[in-house]
Amino acid sequence: MQGKIMSDQSAAEPVYVGVDVCKDRLDVYLHPDGQRRRFVNSREGLRGLKRSLAGRNVALIVMEATGKYHRHAQRALSQAGFAVAVVNPLRARLFAEAVGWLAKTDRIDAQMLAIMGATLDPQARPPAPAEIEALQELVRTRNAMTRDLTGIRNRLGAAQTSFVSRELRRQSKIFEGAIARLDAEIKRRIAADPGLDWRYRILVSIPGIGPTVAAVLLADLAELGNLSAKAVGALTGLAPIACDSGQSSGQRHIRGGRRPVRNALYMAALAAVRANPNLAAFYQRLRHNGKKPKLALTAVMRKLAILANTLIREDRLWQPTQP
Repeated sequence: MQGKIMSDQSAAEPVYVGVDVCKDRLDVYLHPDGQRRRFVNSREGLRGLKRSLAGRNVALIVMEATGKYHRHAQRALSQAGFAVAVVNPLRARLFAEAVGWLAKTDRIDAQMLAIMGATLDPQARPPAPAEIEALQELVRTRNAMTRDLTGIRNRLGAAQTSFVSRELRRQSKIFEGAIARLDAEIKRRIAADPGLDWRYRILVSIPGIGPTVAAVLLADLAELGNLSAKAVGALTGLAPIACDSGQSSGQRHIRGGRRPVRNALYMAALAAVRANPNLAAFYQRLRHNGKKPKLALTAVMRKLAILANTLIREDRLWQPTQP
């Protein structure tokens, strides 16, 4: 049902808007007003939502990341001048449970997102440029197909029936061809954008970072070059998290962050400890000091992420010795 224009109240009163996005509709809640509306998730519905918010002092609009369904709403509302924060669905659910909301419906989620915005003030960010969104879709599709291809090859190795083996080989060739075409399209799109192409050249100049890892970093860590070392560790999920209580000091573990980036950096670190003299020496020093292989490799991953951020910020290619 198309929502009606919300009633005018004090234009000076800050309003936090929660938007629960699904394929077909947008459930909207205004806090602290308590007003609820529902709009069609379409251009017409978004125009109605923007009209209903016109003249209101909208402090923040909060919605969950939903793959592709939230993107059009985020872009349309941002272009209309609203501050829009897209939050991790897990974080939103944990917030709901923390305040005692165990039930989950679209209406409840919209209300919870509005109250979360007023309570936690999540950071509003503009939507990614269209070329980055397209690159993200290509890179994520390639990663998904690579996982599928690995599963097919594993089943092929265990197959004992000739028919099954032939079928799995046929599927393997299909996926190999699709991945090759995706690689070509990813390279074409990067080369077509001078800014992306130069960042890509900087990344692949680092020993250990190849074309696939560079494409993941461009797509899923577009903030590279504008971050502190601490922020890089947090975004990649490679910063050790404290676990202390009273007089006890627990072991630090990594958690959170962007999993696709962390997975890509893991493969890059495996290559870097063989191909990058500085990082190879760093890894061996950690191992000599008693660090376990996995812990030492995690430190190399963090070093790689910080190095990539530094080189892009300084706008230069990697060199064996720092200038």
